[in-house]
Amino acid sequence: MFRTLREHIETIRREDPAAKNSLEVLLCYPGLHAVLFHRVAHVFYRGEWFVVARLISHISRFLTGIEIHPGATIGKRLFIDHGMGTVIGETAEVGDDVLLYQGVTLGGTGTEKGKRHPTLGNNVVVGTGAAVLGNIVLGEGVRVGAGSVVVHSVPAHSTVVGIPGRVVKTPSETLGQLEHGLVAECGATEEPDLEQVADRMRILEATLRALLEERVGDSRG
Repeated sequence: MFRTLREHIETIRREDPAAKNSLEVLLCYPGLHAVLFHRVAHVFYRGEWFVVARLISHISRFLTGIEIHPGATIGKRLFIDHGMGTVIGETAEVGDDVLLYQGVTLGGTGTEKGKRHPTLGNNVVVGTGAAVLGNIVLGEGVRVGAGSVVVHSVPAHSTVVGIPGRVVKTPSETLGQLEHGLVAECGATEEPDLEQVADRMRILEATLRALLEERVGDSRG
């Protein structure tokens, strides 16, 4: 247990330039606290002490602002940076060395039973405010841009941006762990897909229709 804790603290110190020393990380990093609470809650959940597990999870959410369902499977060295508003659903599976920023949601898309939350491979980075929804898989090394909404599986070592999320050409290996703010720029030169073009055409048509109606109204007045 202590070796796992030491590895977790070392990971945070390596990934976060704001971390000055191990004591600061141990006492002041809610992402670390949330993961530690989850480890305990998950033991009770697997033992079918569901109320106790949920109570521990509830206390953790109150103290850290991070909600991890006790049924979620969390790998080694998960780093939730800042973390306020982060939500991880019951059947979510998170691999090793994953980095999540504040406001990330690993959620479901309906009320179906069984596996309904995403699976994240090792070394995945999910940017601020991004949502990964449904029973989908993000392969190893995937980068998700801030504010993206991902509803389809993503192959390993890809970068995905936008709403809905789409894979862009720039490989994720070219970005550092903490450079998730640059991920969105990777898709800036990508050609928009047909769905986006159709959406823009509908907006333009609606705007043009409103302008014409306004002009007709002015001429009658």
